[in-house]
Amino acid sequence: MEKSINILIVEDEAILAMALCDSLESEGYCVVGMASNGAKAIDLFQKNEVDLLLCDINIRGDIDGVETVRQLMKIRSVPVIYLTAFSDIDTIERAKQTAPAAYMTKPHNLLNLRIAIELAIHNFAKQPELTTSLSTSEAVIASPDTTPINVKTDTASRDAILKIDDHIFIKQGFQFVKISLMDMLVLEAEDNYTYFVTTTKRYILRLSLSAALERLNYARMVRVHRSFAVNVRCVDTFDEQTVTLAGHIIPLGKNYKEDFMRSLHGG
Repeated sequence: MEKSINILIVEDEAILAMALCDSLESEGYCVVGMASNGAKAIDLFQKNEVDLLLCDINIRGDIDGVETVRQLMKIRSVPVIYLTAFSDIDTIERAKQTAPAAYMTKPHNLLNLRIAIELAIHNFAKQPELTTSLSTSEAVIASPDTTPINVKTDTASRDAILKIDDHIFIKQGFQFVKISLMDMLVLEAEDNYTYFVTTTKRYILRLSLSAALERLNYARMVRVHRSFAVNVRCVDTFDEQTVTLAGHIIPLGKNYKEDFMRSLHGG
């Protein structure tokens, strides 16, 4: 299912933390927690799925924000944005050693923060060891129901889909929405476009079906027809001519039947 980006806030000034939380949630992000010290941040980080970290440098406790980030990155790597009142050279040099996505001084500007988050997710997804990124010439726009809307390829829609591990991030408005590959049902080709059908929505991408499959690089998404691919994890029934999943009846081409059967056996 589609989910908002999960953000962890590390900020020891309660009023600022709450204001930041309200701003992010109004933009459609999900704040999984707020920590005023490094120990609490580590605890929240371990207990929650965190996609991005917003961290102050001068925080309460035995370790500051930079050291907190160091310890969190040993657990797992996520993009980091520093929000701090400190902009001296020594502090910046220490922060740079943790390879943050951005360094922003307080008070934060919502527009600049929104841009920083977008770039942080984008650049993190571009790391070759984590993802196969999609080209900048493709666009995707999601409709609120199962009916696709017109595609408009422009600057705002470039890099609209990014892949990190077993999720794809789809850009909607000013934010990215995370979709698990396991929740992808069907890929359907039509002319030069491919529809991405999930359990709740339908997206359209200017991309061939072959290219879509290659860039998703998801073994469970198997081609069953020249115009269709299905997630074999979601298949309910099949016969000699069709595959059914979540109410979608998909044709099964004879040239693809062998690969489909092999995928069901995990081969």
